[in-house]
Amino acid sequence: MSLLYHSVTLDSDKCMGCTNCIKRCPTEAIRVRDGKARIINERCIDCGECIRVCPHHAKRAIYDDFSRMNDFAYKIALPPPALYGQFNNLDDIDYVLNGLIAMGFDEVYEVSRAAEMLSDATRRMMKEQNFKKPVISSACPAVVRLIRVKFPSLCDNVLSLLSPMHIAGRQAKKEAMEKTGLAFDQIGVFFIAPCPAKITDIRQPLGVEKTWVDGAFSLAEIYPRLVDCMNKVKEPMPISKSGIIGVSWAGSGGEASALIREQYLAADGMENVMAVLEELEGERLSELDFIELNVCQGGCVGGVLTIENPFVAKARVQRLRKYLPVSLNRFNGKMESIKWREKLEYIGVMKLSEDISEAMRMMEEIERLTDNLTGLDCGSCGAPSCRALAEDIVTGKARLNDCVFVLRQEASSAGIDISSDPRMRLITDHYEKETAK
Repeated sequence: MSLLYHSVTLDSDKCMGCTNCIKRCPTEAIRVRDGKARIINERCIDCGECIRVCPHHAKRAIYDDFSRMNDFAYKIALPPPALYGQFNNLDDIDYVLNGLIAMGFDEVYEVSRAAEMLSDATRRMMKEQNFKKPVISSACPAVVRLIRVKFPSLCDNVLSLLSPMHIAGRQAKKEAMEKTGLAFDQIGVFFIAPCPAKITDIRQPLGVEKTWVDGAFSLAEIYPRLVDCMNKVKEPMPISKSGIIGVSWAGSGGEASALIREQYLAADGMENVMAVLEELEGERLSELDFIELNVCQGGCVGGVLTIENPFVAKARVQRLRKYLPVSLNRFNGKMESIKWREKLEYIGVMKLSEDISEAMRMMEEIERLTDNLTGLDCGSCGAPSCRALAEDIVTGKARLNDCVFVLRQEASSAGIDISSDPRMRLITDHYEKETAK
């Protein structure tokens, strides 16, 4: 499968080369060269961390323009449960769903409905014990892509079932075709995305060749239009068909708790996700049955395309649950219909060479270079760490004197004084403080 499509992109005109993004990227997919950040496509997992931390708004997500709805005769919105946490004092989901209808959608299919179906199917699958423990949720596509790129030994642990978004898209389009008599390509299904990873999962889905979801709109962009339409709704039509279990998927722990099992773990935030995956790779969490991971803090309510503080949004979803039944949806189909068609496989984007002996030689050279660099990981070279710089040097993508300390040594040997450079002085002072500890 091609790795060329990404929903996270870079506006080089806005980039100031500040290196904030290189420190946050979990797969070391960003370098700063010639004063501008560059994204290594093969390593990017579209988690959106670089969007979150860029002070200059040079990173942004690509999504569909609202006018794309005009390409279809019948339009269906797929609102995620994270959407409900964006509104203050919301006590009835139907206000949101009716607002979407007023925006121009012909129908709304809640992703929380599909979440309840998936929870039911997952409980059934785990009861049959036909899985490798612990099972890792596949609902967060950024986590799945992170495993695929950086944790190959965990690929078999990933739950090989479609995400609620994909299930909702298929169910929505099938029901609309039966209801309207329209052809497949006349019905447009649009997801309201809280993060760029889910947009990428529409354009280039994992586990299946093609999704039934036709596009995605940014939650943040739709929000002001939706609020305006919701304010005009006096008596909402009863549209909602989901309960506590489905809506709880909005926040971290919602999916795991729906399995009604004690041996589970839920973690959110990139640092915590990385820590859990490293523990798993070291076979230190084998007693668990299920692990739910979300790269965004708080879960989907903390996506970079949302507008509300994730903790506030999660609290709002919790309050909203008291108005809902436990669940209104069961999975009545065949398990094969929601299983991945393709096995999740490791992508060797971090391989040094296809030749094992050459890869070993390069690894030894990387280790040697790393040992001879400062170990400060200051990022001034444009790489996230000294080891990453060493790898770039060995693979021919950087030079040794990209390190400011090596450059200073070379300049000193040539009789050139560069100590008056403010950046050099700042970095040197920081290094001396660190080494003095």
